[in-house]
Amino acid sequence: MTETLNMPDRQGSQERPKILIVDDEKVNLDILIDLLKPHYKTVAAKNGEQAMKRLEKAPLPDLILLDVMMPGLDGYEVCRQIKEIPAIRDIPIIFITAKATAADETKGFDTGAVDYIAKPFSPKVVLARVKTHIELKRRGDMLEQMAILDGLTGIPNRRRFDQVLQEEWERSRRFGRPFAVILMDIDHFKLYNDHYGHGQGDTCLRQVAQAINQAMPRCVDLAARYGGEEFSCILPETHHEGAIAVGGRILQSVRDLKAPHGKSKTSPFVSVSIGISSTIPTREMTPQELLEAADKALYQAKENGRNQMVCLD
Repeated sequence: MTETLNMPDRQGSQERPKILIVDDEKVNLDILIDLLKPHYKTVAAKNGEQAMKRLEKAPLPDLILLDVMMPGLDGYEVCRQIKEIPAIRDIPIIFITAKATAADETKGFDTGAVDYIAKPFSPKVVLARVKTHIELKRRGDMLEQMAILDGLTGIPNRRRFDQVLQEEWERSRRFGRPFAVILMDIDHFKLYNDHYGHGQGDTCLRQVAQAINQAMPRCVDLAARYGGEEFSCILPETHHEGAIAVGGRILQSVRDLKAPHGKSKTSPFVSVSIGISSTIPTREMTPQELLEAADKALYQAKENGRNQMVCLD
């Protein structure tokens, strides 16, 4: 059966596609895990709330198999919530459920699912459809990465930052949630380039980008290269104190690189200055105003001596 379907190689689980299986019935979870585990990395959630928690941290799944009838958040509501969050909304969702009328299937597709499998299901059908949607997702990811990632650092580019900023701002405004942004510069980067050369400067940019990423474990957060030696972060559902905590982790993560900077007037090692701004968006405000406040905070951090952060609430 696996040869006919041309399933993925049985490599280490870290290299295999990841599937999140959501079902409140243990027997259904066990059947699907046993079916898929030889070919994919599987993660289980027993209800909708647990599924949403699983989606808060990397690595994200490549596909979600979602039951409809569950206590608390049902499958339709879980799907709706996923499709409202930019960081996870592109993960394909297949409903696997006993609700198999035409109206049920239509509701599933309208909610945002890519496929609908009725219980009791055929193992061959599940494997075939999972394989198809995993391949489609990976091809789409490759194309998207070419468009939204910075070619040097490998993190999202300015275009992606602007897109997510607007989307998350609107979502935070709609639900009355806190929202924060971070702007940062590598301190005395021109002097670094002049002293070490542009090749080493590129290496420095890549190292700092990864240090920033490591300081932001939530999947809903976004770190991007803003331009040159400038970086930026979007922190949805993050209040003043939370944004300060993230900024502190970024400062320390860059310091922990211990990358020598012999021409810095601030530190013997590469460092960053950080400006933070947070608010609860309203109709009268724009995300550009929040960015301007973060830029003012960044300017103040530099005026105060660099290698530090300033937050404007």
